Amino acid sequence: MRQPLVVGNWKMNGSRKLTVDLLDSISNGIDAKIASEVAVCIPNVFISLATETVRSTNLTIGAQTVSEFEAGAYTGEISASMLEDIDCRWVIIGHSERRALYNETNEALVLKVLAAQQSGITPIFCVGESETDYKEGRTFKVIESQVTALLNNAMVSLDNLVLAYEPVWAIGTGLTATPEEAQEVHAFIRNLLRERSVELADEVRIIYGGSVKPTNAEELFDQQDIDGGLIGGASLDANAFISICQKA
Repeated sequence: MRQPLVVGNWKMNGSRKLTVDLLDSISNGIDAKIASEVAVCIPNVFISLATETVRSTNLTIGAQTVSEFEAGAYTGEISASMLEDIDCRWVIIGHSERRALYNETNEALVLKVLAAQQSGITPIFCVGESETDYKEGRTFKVIESQVTALLNNAMVSLDNLVLAYEPVWAIGTGLTATPEEAQEVHAFIRNLLRERSVELADEVRIIYGGSVKPTNAEELFDQQDIDGGLIGGASLDANAFISICQKA
């Protein structure tokens, strides 16, 4: 039985005050009765503050990207060991915004996954198709290329990995894949995982992102292969985020 996972992605939003206030509000609404694991991925500059804020709560903290390099002349980057040193538990890798705006390739992203895993941080590896791909029927071809780029590297461990399906056309647009559409892609991803390991494929959590809201979360999370959500805008609203966690 896979434990549901809900991850908030604050993107480039926040301040010291917002970090403390919002995490306090969320942690107060997340109690032992909620079956889902809950994490929040925030800007790197606030991670230390966040880990201290949630230390005695059920929340855990993650980052939104990481360098594939351990150390060296990489101005502005932050390594996985640095994140681990400040109690960061998760890192989002391959979000569509990173792929599109910063030209992150599958090859570089796989190296980031390896760097995270080697430091004991759980990577949340994002895959998803563009609106053009979706309309032209290339969803599964795109997803397969992104997932197999990861699985073809024998050093990638399925024991410490989360996959996130985020159709690019649904991120921040208000559009959402139907529960049936999302389930079909999640089942496809799990079948790709089975080609690597039948046993571990059923243990890897695959979460859905793309305009998840309290009003559609329950229908999405009811699907067999959807194990939670990667939540963008709604994670900046404590009540909305708590509601989504409860539905998971």
